[in-house]
Amino acid sequence: MAHTRSVDTGAGSRHRGKLSPFARHFVQMGAVMFAGMVVSATVFLFTVGMTWDEATVERPVASLLVIAAGMTLPMAAWMLHRGMGVRNSVEMAAAMTVPVLPFLFLVWFDVTKSALCGGYCIVALVAMIGLMMYRRSEYSMEMHSDHRDEHGSNTDAA
Repeated sequence: MAHTRSVDTGAGSRHRGKLSPFARHFVQMGAVMFAGMVVSATVFLFTVGMTWDEATVERPVASLLVIAAGMTLPMAAWMLHRGMGVRNSVEMAAAMTVPVLPFLFLVWFDVTKSALCGGYCIVALVAMIGLMMYRRSEYSMEMHSDHRDEHGSNTDAA
């Protein structure tokens, strides 16, 4: 005898046990950013033939730029793929890359000899969360890989 389960289609029961769209978007972006950092850092370290500790001291500017690009480019691509639109993707890319500037200045003006990539990552993560909170309504919507215009609006809507 086949067992069937009654499914309540009410709005409250549909989403029990699932992450909110806001949290899901944050987790997805974090995962893509982490993967991008690992891949870009691995390629960078292989290319320069150094450990991460050596590279952050001997090549601090390059280390910061590799981490910034490694986080930002995959995250922006993922946002476009998920239908967040060009405007949202560019804003988030700016929120991720602008925080690298103070860390570059610290190196350029010999305030530090190391890249301080951990500090940059924390500041960039805070900037990402800040932008998501500022545009909470957009980051709280269900996103799909459909056709959206540069503002994130669905162009397939009937």
